[in-house]
Amino acid sequence: MEYMTPNFTRDMVKTHTILIPNMAVTQFRLIQAALASEGYKTEVLGNCGSEVAQLGLKYVHNDTCYPALLVIGQFLDALNSGKYDLEHTALLITQTGGGCRASNYIKLLRKALVKAGYGNIPVASLNFSGLEKGSGLPLTLPLIRKVVAGIFYGDMLCALRSQTRAYENHPGDADAMTEKWIAEIQGWIKNDKNYAAHDMKKRFYDIAADYATIPVTRVPKVKVGVVGEIYVKYSPLGNNDLEKFLESQDCEVNLPGLMGFVNYCIANYGLDVELYGGNKLMQTGANALLSWMDSVGVACNEAMRHYGFYAPGSFRELMEKPKGIISLGAKMGEGWLLTAEMIELVEGGYSNIVCAQPFGCLPNHIVGKGMINKIRALHPDANITPVDYDPSATRVNQENRIKLMLAVAREKLQNPVPPAPLTAEDLAGGAPQITTTV
Repeated sequence: MEYMTPNFTRDMVKTHTILIPNMAVTQFRLIQAALASEGYKTEVLGNCGSEVAQLGLKYVHNDTCYPALLVIGQFLDALNSGKYDLEHTALLITQTGGGCRASNYIKLLRKALVKAGYGNIPVASLNFSGLEKGSGLPLTLPLIRKVVAGIFYGDMLCALRSQTRAYENHPGDADAMTEKWIAEIQGWIKNDKNYAAHDMKKRFYDIAADYATIPVTRVPKVKVGVVGEIYVKYSPLGNNDLEKFLESQDCEVNLPGLMGFVNYCIANYGLDVELYGGNKLMQTGANALLSWMDSVGVACNEAMRHYGFYAPGSFRELMEKPKGIISLGAKMGEGWLLTAEMIELVEGGYSNIVCAQPFGCLPNHIVGKGMINKIRALHPDANITPVDYDPSATRVNQENRIKLMLAVAREKLQNPVPPAPLTAEDLAGGAPQITTTV
């Protein structure tokens, strides 16, 4: 049976409110401003809770990946709320393309809408891989540039907030500073200001300088990095407010920026041609775009370091880290990026890592959980805990698992011992023993 709902068309820009599932909270608030500046009326959904997952389960098979279940449940919960004029409401969903099940999200959503009685709701797809050409969100160059700027600024605000909040003398200063800058950047974007690369490179220093004025006392604390599947890694709905939980445990949290995933997607266009052959012109274009994006990211990182904050290396440097551990041809389930981010975090002083993964996402488990032993062999101080997220997984069990990791981290912090080198055989329980009988 064919399940179809209307496609989103350009004519609907002026008449419809577009609902967007929440993922990276700060970045999406700035992306929302970018869409508003181009005439889109949008709302980033904030409805969370177990009822969202249960509603998703009602219309999406449990074998489908957890992020799809949550996103569709969040949409249906919003439509059921009575808050929206259903004749003038549309839904926006992203699609990554490739071999990931996320490529099927829009079809799963359409099917769920029809079954739930919302077959009249238009669906728009946001993707750069040519999927759903008839329902793609109309993208202009100014809109794309503003979205890119929103992600860069949002990543920076999140990093500065995390590194300040854990040590602030007056609780709430870092959050207040973040809200101030979100409002400021939203104003820039709506007024067509400070989204060009040369403007961003100047503004990065202004933002970092402002955070540096917050009074802090930098005492030793457990530093925790978070990696994982793109949705579960960032979304409070997907990871049961993991960042807030870690902060409640008196940790400094490092959540690698969303721009890393954007750059990863761009890099893969060039890597595909290098590894498998194809259009050399596309490879040249992808590499040129990646170099431009990386130059902006490097400027952001330099501004943070200038004012005493931690910042990672360039994206090109990140691409070197997984070599010898996992192929750059591995690009399903966040692929080599997930492994590279774990290595970068450990090398940057965030040796305690939560790897957030949807239960049953085999590619994600391979590039995440499957790489832990190899990373620990190279970096014995790595303290990595994979945590599965699924409708059947309880928050208490997830948090207890993380608390065990934090207990080890606190012990190391209080009683530092030089890490002993480990071999892969050590991690596997030692070399196999051969016994003979006489």
